[in-house]
Amino acid sequence: MNFSIAVPALAAFAFSLVTGPAMLNFLHRLKFGQYIREEGPKSHQKKSGTPTMGGVLILAALLVGTIFFIPSYPRVLPILLVTFGFGLIGFLDDYIKVVKKRNLGLTPAQKMGGQLLVAVLFSVYMLRFSGLDTCLRIPFTDGMRLDLGIFYVPAAIFIMLGTVNGANFTDGLDGLASSVTAVITVFLLAAASGTDLNPVIGAMLGALLGFLWFNTHPARVFMGDTGSLALGGFVVSTAFVLQIPLYLPFIAFIYFVEVLSVIIQVSYYKRTKKRVFKMAPIHHHFELSGWPETKVVSIFTIVTAVLCLAALAAY
Repeated sequence: MNFSIAVPALAAFAFSLVTGPAMLNFLHRLKFGQYIREEGPKSHQKKSGTPTMGGVLILAALLVGTIFFIPSYPRVLPILLVTFGFGLIGFLDDYIKVVKKRNLGLTPAQKMGGQLLVAVLFSVYMLRFSGLDTCLRIPFTDGMRLDLGIFYVPAAIFIMLGTVNGANFTDGLDGLASSVTAVITVFLLAAASGTDLNPVIGAMLGALLGFLWFNTHPARVFMGDTGSLALGGFVVSTAFVLQIPLYLPFIAFIYFVEVLSVIIQVSYYKRTKKRVFKMAPIHHHFELSGWPETKVVSIFTIVTAVLCLAALAAY
């Protein structure tokens, strides 16, 4: 079991470190620089031009770490397909923004349509072909389970879209999404102990640690939607295969706080023309409240670690 975790993790990590500098140079030459919105924090303007689409490095490292284990560990395949499916949507969005110079990338309808397609396909797969029932483990209940029955597919789609977009909104500060997701991945490794999901989870942990080498403040590369949507897809699909999506409000608490802050901000502003937060997503609120970027990342990561420990106690 240790072999099926350590080897994929080390392979993905080593691949990231070795190929990362070449990928950064390639992105620099192609001028795949991040566009920084004018309405964002002024301190972020200096990040303009930093290479984006670094999520390609995460996905490549994940594939390298996992590919040789697929024949012996077939259940990693649906997780890989969902991760790459959402990553492809993010890649198209990044490509349009950076290469085609359309700042908004895919239209909201195109982006949501693509996400919905991946979520529906995965949900149907889980229901018909995974061999698992429609029961989900309930936290803090000593093994009790909730049977979703006919509501499984709509619930799965809703949870998937919420988690993926939460991960997307979390990607706004150097190292934030990758640090938070790395901690979540450690929890998933513990939860998957004794299952055949070890290689893909271990490889994702190695890929994230390798990416963080280049993504910590001051970041030399951003993951872009390619990475953030893929990370959300990985977390939520792994949770469903383990039948623990009800644990997501704990382990992915930061994801949900980020997306809820946007929903609250937009809804309240439309009704009152006033803002609840200084800026949304909420990590920008803390920035504008005087927290250094590194402090926001550290606190959000610590909160995730504590909640993952609580979830592990409830597992």
